[in-house]
Amino acid sequence: MTRALFPARELRSLRNALRSTRRVAVAALAVAVALSGCSSATGGGAAGAGGGEINVAGTYPIENLDPASPQGGSATGTQLTSQAIFSRLARPKPDGTLEGDLATSWKSDSTATEWTFTLRQGVKFSDGSDLTAEDVVASFKRLLDLKSTNAANFPGYTMTATSPAEVVLKTSKPDAAVPYKLAIFYVVPRTVTGEDKAFFQNPVGSGPFKLEKFDSAGTVVFVPNPNHYGGAPKVGRVTIRKMPELAARLTALRTGEADLIWGIPDDQLAQVQSDPNLKVQTVPSTAVFTMWFNSSTPELKDAEVRRALWQAVDFATVIKQLYPQTGSLADAPISPITLGYAPQKPVGYDAEAAKAALTKAGFDFDTKLRLQFANAEFRQFNQAVVSDLAKIGVKVDLLEKEQAVFTKDLLALNWDINFQQLSNPTFDGANTLGRLYPCAAKRNGYCNPELDKLLAAAGASPDKDERVRLYGEASKIIWEDAVGMFPMAVKYAYAWNSRLSGVTPDPNGLPDFSRMQVNGS
Repeated sequence: MTRALFPARELRSLRNALRSTRRVAVAALAVAVALSGCSSATGGGAAGAGGGEINVAGTYPIENLDPASPQGGSATGTQLTSQAIFSRLARPKPDGTLEGDLATSWKSDSTATEWTFTLRQGVKFSDGSDLTAEDVVASFKRLLDLKSTNAANFPGYTMTATSPAEVVLKTSKPDAAVPYKLAIFYVVPRTVTGEDKAFFQNPVGSGPFKLEKFDSAGTVVFVPNPNHYGGAPKVGRVTIRKMPELAARLTALRTGEADLIWGIPDDQLAQVQSDPNLKVQTVPSTAVFTMWFNSSTPELKDAEVRRALWQAVDFATVIKQLYPQTGSLADAPISPITLGYAPQKPVGYDAEAAKAALTKAGFDFDTKLRLQFANAEFRQFNQAVVSDLAKIGVKVDLLEKEQAVFTKDLLALNWDINFQQLSNPTFDGANTLGRLYPCAAKRNGYCNPELDKLLAAAGASPDKDERVRLYGEASKIIWEDAVGMFPMAVKYAYAWNSRLSGVTPDPNGLPDFSRMQVNGS
């Protein structure tokens, strides 16, 4: 490492905090107070059909339990809770393949414009009421009516119940990715309409768990759903508490107050791996650090300017310094485990060339760009970006926002550079490339009719190899036009108490609690 991209004293303070016995003790006490009333994985008296409890130190804020909400429905925390409480037609396995959930099978016509789903019979909601085809259809209509972020996957699509055991989805254009897109569509009772905030304070679902508690601090407690079609989970209770601070999560794990965490930073992995009471696993994810430029901003409408800004940041060194084990320099807008991935030519770091290109393009160096992000774990990465841009005279205001404000401003294009760890829970390029980059999406101020044609053709083709080829051509345009900077492909590091079994690290940071068990309970 030849240079520090952020103050060294920040790194020293974090390491000292974790190594100091006195501070760890204080942190442990604080965590114990925060988790008071909840036993660890060996605790007794668990609710539900199973035994034992799992305490999770949550990385993401959980502010909304409605997966169809236009404000935060697609947030990772909401998706994490949704897969526990609700069911969907199909769900992805950790390897990216699909398996049936409410649907036992599905098929399309020869043009991929009509999809028929055969429904599992005898499914009940957690209150004991029957789940029918009408609930599926009403939930799909509600998703579209609310104009949630996922609704953009289904423009002009309709769904009807053709029998109590079957629903048919008709598309406005050929769409080979429908089953994958439906992996983030969740079914609620048909009586739920609009943004029913009261319902989602105590929702009724057909997933493996039902909600016991959800409070303003972001604490969520699940207990087994005895009416789940697959049987109740074996664990008695799952408690997720928001712990955005790294030191608190690590301390909770080591003291046994938390049984499962993920998103462990590289400089702490070795210490966690050395603990004989913990199991650690790192897996490739569908996530890519994505830093869109707002192409509707006058200063950023020129692709030459956007490419020069990308060239001005030494992402290879940033990644080497901050993420040597869990990051690698990205070579595409989507991850290598997403259908449609095609590697592109890397953007090399050259500060002098970047400044010269900006000057030639007439960039106003008095302009101050707004870089927005959410979640403290990304603070140092974004500080490094701001630092590199400052070295060539580009001024940037770094704006760390609460998740709800971030999401609102994101959709309103109230930013110049937007940082997200953009994952893809469907494992299909249609959900990212096909949904976020067409002109009609209006997600980053960029519009290219040629790109639209490629994305439409890729989404329509039933041939997997052809879809990959077309998405590759689309990725080349996105990459070369610098719609954003795509710095890093992400790996997720999970650690859990060795008393847990059935833990399968998920590539989207969405572990399945229903398959876990506390040994000895």
